[in-house]
Amino acid sequence: MYSSLLRPATGPGFPTTTFFSQTLLRPLGGFSLYLLSWTTAPNGDLHALLRKQPSNRLPIQAVRFFVAEVLLALEYLHAKGIVYRDLKPENILIREDGHIMLSDFDLCFHSDVSPKLDSRTQIKEGSNSCFGDRRREERVTEFVAEPTSAFSRSCVGTHEYLAPELVSGNGHGNGVDWWAFGVLIYELLYGTTPFKGGSKESTLRNIASTREVRFPAVEGEREEPGMAEARDLIEKLLVKDPRRRLGCTRGATDIKRHPFFNGIKWPLIRTYRPPEVRGLSVKRSKSKAQLGGVASPRRRRCFWKRLSHLTRIKSSKYSLNSNHNYYSYVNQKV
Repeated sequence: MYSSLLRPATGPGFPTTTFFSQTLLRPLGGFSLYLLSWTTAPNGDLHALLRKQPSNRLPIQAVRFFVAEVLLALEYLHAKGIVYRDLKPENILIREDGHIMLSDFDLCFHSDVSPKLDSRTQIKEGSNSCFGDRRREERVTEFVAEPTSAFSRSCVGTHEYLAPELVSGNGHGNGVDWWAFGVLIYELLYGTTPFKGGSKESTLRNIASTREVRFPAVEGEREEPGMAEARDLIEKLLVKDPRRRLGCTRGATDIKRHPFFNGIKWPLIRTYRPPEVRGLSVKRSKSKAQLGGVASPRRRRCFWKRLSHLTRIKSSKYSLNSNHNYYSYVNQKV
């Protein structure tokens, strides 16, 4: 499993060679024992960071940042036919630059996956005119690689993150990761898991019951923008029937289109600046280009500002180096 998981060893949000040393991944003395070299995670794990926050809750901007990277990590695993089965804050490590890595792959299982290209029609909003709203249809081609045929009967994982089909023991597939993804978002926002009971047994009963997910009422606080969209995403992920659960058919491709993630430029996610939250120490390192005498980001911004002024080009709403589109909720129609 580890050799299959590490072979390409690339992908956003997934442990790369900076996390694993492939040269040390080899059997010792003919035994089924493998050595793995781990790099350090100075910021610890997401669980430790969560416990440093008021009421064990993260601001919605920070939640969006972390779960977006987790989503890409799960997308990468599923594209390889690997079902993770152990998603929880303790297994999400935070690098010194504030970005995340997944760890602990002992509970993974492998399945066949058939990548494909799907086409869909997307309606784009245009500017208003005297003839009404201008809309145009656009054909979009999307890459989908989801192990929909994955199947296992093993009951493994952390009880608060177990999906209903896993608790029942009747068999489960790729949907257990998307259920756990919904539980993760809930815990980061509310400081507890959605079906937690007074004991392990009562928690499992709550998960296996027909009870739908409930959200605590926050009294005396103004709701952050985007919380309604976060609740909607959680409800779609925590559907107890895996056949109707978001992500089970087309994986992360459908989840990334949810309004909660509006404004994220997925290919550039590793270049985003991590959120400023209590207990997170981010190391700012100079790039090789800056060390080689290339103009600093501040000078580059001034250059583009002057160029925009000279050519009379209307400047964009946000600067080139701004993360505003990522951290602020943008209510766009899909």
